[in-house]
Amino acid sequence: MPGRGTINVRYFGPSDADTTILLLHGWTATADLNWFRCYAALGQQFRVVAYDHRGHGAGLRSKKRFRLEDCADDAVAVADELGIQEFVPVGYSMGGPVAQLIWRRHRERVLGLVLCATAPVFSVERLERLSFLGASGLAALARITPEQARLWLTDQLYLQRKAREWDPWAVEEASGHDWRMLLEAGTAIGAFDSTPWISNVDVPTSLVVTMRDQTVSKRRQTLLFDALPDAEVYRIDGDHDAVVEEADQFSPTLVRAISSVHAKT
Repeated sequence: MPGRGTINVRYFGPSDADTTILLLHGWTATADLNWFRCYAALGQQFRVVAYDHRGHGAGLRSKKRFRLEDCADDAVAVADELGIQEFVPVGYSMGGPVAQLIWRRHRERVLGLVLCATAPVFSVERLERLSFLGASGLAALARITPEQARLWLTDQLYLQRKAREWDPWAVEEASGHDWRMLLEAGTAIGAFDSTPWISNVDVPTSLVVTMRDQTVSKRRQTLLFDALPDAEVYRIDGDHDAVVEEADQFSPTLVRAISSVHAKT
């Protein structure tokens, strides 16, 4: 992409589909790690675009500090390169703020929104603030840590633990992360707050709420419904990883949520 770099994009689904969706993954994931169990169902009905956010997996690299606003602009740049004028951002967890910012910064491109396992604000309570402050401190450290030490940190703190749970391809996906950028992303998520403007959203919106979420609490997700009372709400009996662990329930629900938005456009 001009002025940004090269990015790998998954682009599939019926060429005559009425709706194009941009899948926006969560923090520390990649497009495939987040959405791989939904691709087949989504690709039957919608034109699907998926890619890794900057700093994540094979996503764009930058020496600039990570900003969610840049991720929103990246999404529109991807759409431009593919010749897509209007689309539905589908944001999961961190992808939710990115989707909200796409609407705020590029309203004319957005047909509707689908927000999953996400919220308008993430850092309110004292323990949450301390957690994100910790991420901020680690991000500052990562800026001055030699490459070899960063690679060791990645292996010791992340991949070694995940290797016991994930298939080899998933470990390989995560091994591509730029941890300086990911840690800065954690700081950006902690600072995000759309509550002053989210109620101004004027496009059809669906919310997919993960009811047993221990990462983004149900109470926090409900703030979106409070701000967007006309939004359609779909509930999943699962934790924050429901998109993978409860995919048999999540995938068809996501299709319904997107179809609801499409029907109102």
